[in-house]
Amino acid sequence: MSEPRKLEVLRAIVEDYVHSREPVGSKALVERHHLGVSSATIRNDMAALEDEGLITAPHTSAGRIPTDKGYRLFVDQISAVKPLSPAERRAIQALLEGSDDLDDVLDRTVRLLAQLTNQVAVVQYPLRSRARVRHIEFVLLAPRKVLTVLIVDSGKVEQRVIDVGQDVGDDALAELRTLFLGRLSGTPLSLLAQSLQAVADSCPPVRRGAAHALARGLESLAASSREERMVMAGTANLARSNVDFPLSIGPVLEALEEQVVMLRLLSDMAQDPRGVTVSIGRENPYDGLSEASVVATGYGPDATAKVGVLGPTRMDYPTTMAAVRAVARYLSRILGP
Repeated sequence: MSEPRKLEVLRAIVEDYVHSREPVGSKALVERHHLGVSSATIRNDMAALEDEGLITAPHTSAGRIPTDKGYRLFVDQISAVKPLSPAERRAIQALLEGSDDLDDVLDRTVRLLAQLTNQVAVVQYPLRSRARVRHIEFVLLAPRKVLTVLIVDSGKVEQRVIDVGQDVGDDALAELRTLFLGRLSGTPLSLLAQSLQAVADSCPPVRRGAAHALARGLESLAASSREERMVMAGTANLARSNVDFPLSIGPVLEALEEQVVMLRLLSDMAQDPRGVTVSIGRENPYDGLSEASVVATGYGPDATAKVGVLGPTRMDYPTTMAAVRAVARYLSRILGP
């Protein structure tokens, strides 16, 4: 059996099984695909693929389905991720460019990706430890109550009402805002705590108490921004794919609910030269995802945060990879450098 024909027969089996959910037999391959060989030859080829562990018989029938190893070989043979259609690209652009708020953009992202792929879509929030201060704002609500706002360069906005412990007027608060913003603009959040202390210490004694209270508030907001979290959509798609999880869909749902599992998995996925990484079945380190595949890629200036989908191993990999890559590119463009 030649290597090109082996790959062609495997490709045909994967495509038919993904489309039909039914084990694929040699007769169906001959009827649906122009492989240029007889049915007997196809049966021999399928036997060879089974010997190599690339396909298997789920029960006593003539049909075969791909194994994790078979899916892996199929995915590895996808030399380039196909582009989406112009209509699909316009739909992504129209939906994602409708907002500048990070929470809204990420929410739209997962809903769109779940719709495009019919899988569960997940996206990590940008890693705030690499984010920098873009803007600081203080708004006087009452003599001692100040709305403290921190905006980072990824677009994330954190805000909290701070009791500054002493009466401050609008003019004094404006001076404090100018001082904090002038000294801290562009500061990485990972270095913000030590810088805040220095800024507060440099204030005139009459305003130093308020300055330290504002500094503690900004430090707390920065810590909130650094929390690793994700947002997801399309969990209902798993219910429609329940037949694709012969053991149980429960562990998959548990992995999604325990966000730390998905966050660790996404963070550990290395970047593929094609721009999209695929983790199939038992390649996933978490046992609960042994019947699932994850397709993900990085987005943003340093591509450290990931966006992707989770679904059964019986997945339309070329289409899913294309959708994930396209959405990630638009997301990076919207969030900016």
